Amino acid sequence: MKERPTDYSEVAVLIPCFNEEIAVGKVVSGFRTALPGARIYVFDNNSTDRTAEVARNSGALVIPSPRPGKGHVVRHMVTQVDSPVYIMVDGDDTYPASQAPALLEEFRRSGADMVVGARTLGSEEGSFRRFHRFGNRLVARLITILFRSRVTDVMSGYRVFSRDFAKSVPLLSGGFEIETEMTLHAVARGYVLREIPVHYRKRAEGSESKLRTLSDGYLVMRTIFQIFKDYKPLVFFTLLASLLAILSLAVGWRPIADYLSTGEVARFPSAILAAALGIISAMSLAVGMILDTLAKFHQENCELFRRIFKK
Repeated sequence: MKERPTDYSEVAVLIPCFNEEIAVGKVVSGFRTALPGARIYVFDNNSTDRTAEVARNSGALVIPSPRPGKGHVVRHMVTQVDSPVYIMVDGDDTYPASQAPALLEEFRRSGADMVVGARTLGSEEGSFRRFHRFGNRLVARLITILFRSRVTDVMSGYRVFSRDFAKSVPLLSGGFEIETEMTLHAVARGYVLREIPVHYRKRAEGSESKLRTLSDGYLVMRTIFQIFKDYKPLVFFTLLASLLAILSLAVGWRPIADYLSTGEVARFPSAILAAALGIISAMSLAVGMILDTLAKFHQENCELFRRIFKK
């Protein structure tokens, strides 16, 4: 195994921030100590406090990112900064900078495209807001089932990822569902994803979380639905076709039974609805087969693009 280098000049630390003047200085200083030589960027998302000033005084390069929403900031970060290796971390000082070398070591050792600092194995009491731990586990379990790739923390804001991943994955989310989208693209596109446990702290006194449990939870579930539909269309539309077929049989068994016993169809509305559901079921299956072929073609093009990009 290679010795861990003491110079991290190939690493860019990306810190999205909105009103984090209480914590951002400690975050920047911590990463300057943990990763000597790394370039540290703070992307200020229209903060109304002294976030930009504190970050700049702590040694970070501050870049304004005016479009509101964490997802928009993340896209801005990876297009604005070019680096072989990126570390993305929140500016609220809930993730320890001291564990960044371990994340990078796992990144190099495993050859992963992304290493996630998983908070589920170590966190302070009160660090997770109400329902967030349960929601995170529920979403992780759902992704594990749908994509057959075991993950434990899909919403972690502490990640190491490669230039290849940053430049070739189309991130579309605008808000806090961006971490879930990054994980989904990694497992759906066949990138190597690893998780290692990190200690998760509660926010500093006076610092306020921007997460909204219900609205952000809805956006996370919508992102899972969209990516599952786009990357696994045959499975998605087969499930839909099966559901419609069951409904068709449930509605149509009475007209069928009447016809078999009397030779007449007495329940025309039920018969028409059952026939319509059966036709839509068959159409859904056909759509799934067509989209599956297109998805495989798209995946082949993405793989070809990755090979060209790496040259």
